[in-house]
Amino acid sequence: MIFTETKLKGAYIIDLERREDARGFFARAFCQKEFEAHGLTRIIAQANVAFNAKKGTLRGMHFQFPPAGESKLVRCTRGAILDIIVDLRPESPTYLEHIAVELSEDNQRSIYVPERFAHGYQALRDSTETSYQVGEFYTPGCEGGLRHDDPRLKLQWPLPVASISEKDTLWKLLDDIEPELKRKMSV
Repeated sequence: MIFTETKLKGAYIIDLERREDARGFFARAFCQKEFEAHGLTRIIAQANVAFNAKKGTLRGMHFQFPPAGESKLVRCTRGAILDIIVDLRPESPTYLEHIAVELSEDNQRSIYVPERFAHGYQALRDSTETSYQVGEFYTPGCEGGLRHDDPRLKLQWPLPVASISEKDTLWKLLDDIEPELKRKMSV
């Protein structure tokens, strides 16, 4: 695997290191030892799959508060997505900064999302499927979210939102929750 750290410390784009021959290729998509060597959470508590029927579908911006903070390894296995992560670590020099990366069945790229980051994505094609492994179990009492259209975050989605859950439209604006967010996300 080829690990490229982003401007958000601890967040990595991971490309496959392909071994090709006449049959096609083989590549490792996850290795505990390689994750550990980069200081990344190597435990997988759950493996999830999401299917998005329509391009423009938006999921996010989701996170879990400590002590149930979750790391994620996200890959698009069919179609394409624009994946965005936001640093929610109050002590971080990149607090509230974000990165966006296209993940697709074509580039076979994945993104490692550290704990205490918000995560969301928009499907760029119909019939898009994502797979993600998370480092913590889903804990309803610890879940949180940010509005995908919060003006303070300045997230740029490439398509009009075709579908979004009611829950994701009801997250409060950062101005309304930031003191609580900082308190709960502090280490």
